[in-house]
Amino acid sequence: MILELINYIDINISLLNLINYLTVRAGLALFTSFALILFFGPALINYISSFQEDGQPIRDDGPQSHLIAKKGTPTMGGIIILISITISVLMWSDFNTDVMLPILFIMLSFGFIGFIDDYSKVTKNSSNGISGRIRLLLQALSVGIFIYWTSMLLNIEDLNLLTLPLVKDVFINLGYFSIPFIIIVIVGSANAVNLTDGLDGLAIVPVMIVAATFAIICYLAGNIIFSDYLHINYVPGAGELAILCGAIIGASLGFLWYNAPPAMVFMGDTGSLALGGTLGAISVIIKQELVLAIVGGIFVAEALSVILQVGSFKLTGKRIFRMAPLHHHFEHKGWPESQIVIRFWIIALILALIGLATLKIR
Repeated sequence: MILELINYIDINISLLNLINYLTVRAGLALFTSFALILFFGPALINYISSFQEDGQPIRDDGPQSHLIAKKGTPTMGGIIILISITISVLMWSDFNTDVMLPILFIMLSFGFIGFIDDYSKVTKNSSNGISGRIRLLLQALSVGIFIYWTSMLLNIEDLNLLTLPLVKDVFINLGYFSIPFIIIVIVGSANAVNLTDGLDGLAIVPVMIVAATFAIICYLAGNIIFSDYLHINYVPGAGELAILCGAIIGASLGFLWYNAPPAMVFMGDTGSLALGGTLGAISVIIKQELVLAIVGGIFVAEALSVILQVGSFKLTGKRIFRMAPLHHHFEHKGWPESQIVIRFWIIALILALIGLATLKIR
């Protein structure tokens, strides 16, 4: 919006002309979303708390410490995150590119689905929200719209390709299987982040790390020279997604200010589904879905722990972990919450470096 305004009125001021640079606008998007949450966060948290008398319902079968330490903490903090990201992106993005709006659609639609789930939990004062099947169906429907939208904007053959890390100029054409694959990537990413969001600050920092990694990859994928040098897919306009990633980083930093232990607010499904879905959608656009699995390895591990736990119990009647998702397993082993969170952050950072290294080692 601001970029179009400057270009429209043709202001020739060197300082303002800096806004034409993608990296500058990405930095401004980060600062804007961070500032919005920092300054307006308390008022919004108070508003959210006003209709949540008991805060987020806590699982009865979870760690007993949560029933004491986390009881009464309001949820739906994802609303704050989504508002700040949306405003920041609208301010600093160049909407002459085609890739931004479909991803914003995923973010807001998944956020709305999460909001319905959160609202159902709060009003029923139960940790069970809407039916899991209904939630997955709504998510799949949103991704279906996203696929149709992006297929109209991008080369459909490029959308069908699967890029392999560590290997240059080798692509797998998924054909019609690309549709269920994209649904799995985006829905899986959204729900993996949702499962990780169980301790104060546990999910938001890895989200920030993944967003920072993808900001770099988006910038490279949107530059024909860099993408050719690194043998990654060139996607026209993908560089603009670095602005969205910057806004996510800033919003995550601002939210962490209030979510750091002891948390003043939880982002809930509203935030976790939206952020996870957004990261999945970005990976689909720039064709780095497998790199997302590496960089977001913490989310993958949390989701796999639930799948393995449920599968093992149904097949053998025995549990692999003391409790799933994985972070609860370590809680039951006696690890302090802060220790679990910080160690997961460290692993997330290491995985991000490995993910970036795959771009060069090809």
